[in-house]
Amino acid sequence: MTSLDKPTTEETSADTSADDARAVTEAALFEAFGGVRGMVETVLPGLLFVSIYTVNKNLHMSALAALGVALVMVVVRLVRRDTVKHAFSGVFGVGFGVVFAMMTGNAKDFYLPGMLYTLGLALAYIVTAMAGVPLIGLMLGPVFKENLSWRTRNPGRKKAYTKASWAWGLILLAKCAILFPLYWWADTTQLGWVLVALKIPPFLLAVYLTWVFLAKAPPPIDVFAEMEAEERAEEERKAAAAEEGEEAPAGRHRRQS
Repeated sequence: MTSLDKPTTEETSADTSADDARAVTEAALFEAFGGVRGMVETVLPGLLFVSIYTVNKNLHMSALAALGVALVMVVVRLVRRDTVKHAFSGVFGVGFGVVFAMMTGNAKDFYLPGMLYTLGLALAYIVTAMAGVPLIGLMLGPVFKENLSWRTRNPGRKKAYTKASWAWGLILLAKCAILFPLYWWADTTQLGWVLVALKIPPFLLAVYLTWVFLAKAPPPIDVFAEMEAEERAEEERKAAAAEEGEEAPAGRHRRQS
């Protein structure tokens, strides 16, 4: 290999920093969206509901089983001292579905709160993207320790967050375009199995597109590190001022003597 063929130190460092940025992005997305375990906790209650209802058409048994497994997953996370935000969100979603289905006596209404939530979330992604404050940026900013610095100081990341919010919004709207007609025209088991089948693939597609957009964007500005650096600099300035203040009286004393 000639000297022209050998990678330079700058190229190597650039590749390393790019790999580090991708790794940070992957880790942040994994944390924000719950990873494999979060997906399981999202799918399992609905899968249990439609499985039991397909067999015995018993609304009460299906609903209570779904709620029970959601509560068990929360307890397991509490015992293991893991983060419970994804499990708790699942419990609330299942709880609303159970209450709604019990009130109406229609098993399909178990899915309606979640469908309405998906529609509202899709609209929120699109509206915030159009308003210049993309929802995905508000969600991931604290995870990347950049808070809202991307809005004014990092236009490349704002553009990436806007693209990602559009992707989430359109994907979720497409999902709603499939589910709501089925809510009116299909029976409970058909709706349930289609909904279970559409839990993971659209989510993975949206997460993948988010990763693609952010991997190509400039790195986040760590505002927490900036604040810590400012605090250290302020402490150093105070210490230097205190030392100067102590030296000044000593100098005057020597001149007088």
